[in-house]
Amino acid sequence: MATQFDPNTAQNLVEVRFQFAVKAVEHAQTYWNLLEKVNPHDLKLTKIDDEIYEHALQTFPELAENDNAKLVVIDEEWMKSDDGKKRWRDFINQYEKKVKDYNFGSLIRTDARQEYSETNTIFVTRIQFYVYEIARNRLGLNDKAHEIAKEEAVKEKEKAEKEKARAEKEKAKKKKN
Repeated sequence: MATQFDPNTAQNLVEVRFQFAVKAVEHAQTYWNLLEKVNPHDLKLTKIDDEIYEHALQTFPELAENDNAKLVVIDEEWMKSDDGKKRWRDFINQYEKKVKDYNFGSLIRTDARQEYSETNTIFVTRIQFYVYEIARNRLGLNDKAHEIAKEEAVKEKEKAEKEKARAEKEKAKKKKN
């Protein structure tokens, strides 16, 4: 019979860390693909988006200050300050039974106006991801990212078509010889 897993006594195995990283990257890629295909205003990330949005703005009114500056560009120092950690921990724990994988790690863009990149990404919990992205979508802060994602998709499609045409040309050339 399997024993109960205790994360407090578990070793930090490289394979486990790698699996978590892979899941976080897959989640980020899936979200970026959604931003490409769906207008952010129409995007629903959970069954309780309204509750998360209202609760977040109630708990963290500073997110709405200065034209939503802390939503446009995440203030990581504010989030990770002693006060920020405590407030976020209290907020996050309220979603334990409401949101699947509420405390699972997720990658988020620090600046909503840019795409995912090494310098524009931090690691947050899934519920923190939802707080920021639900608000960004509702307030139009992800509109620029939506346009960037669509432009990227067009470029990728053109690149694939050129590669396919080049390969067909090469194949035809080999057939002649």
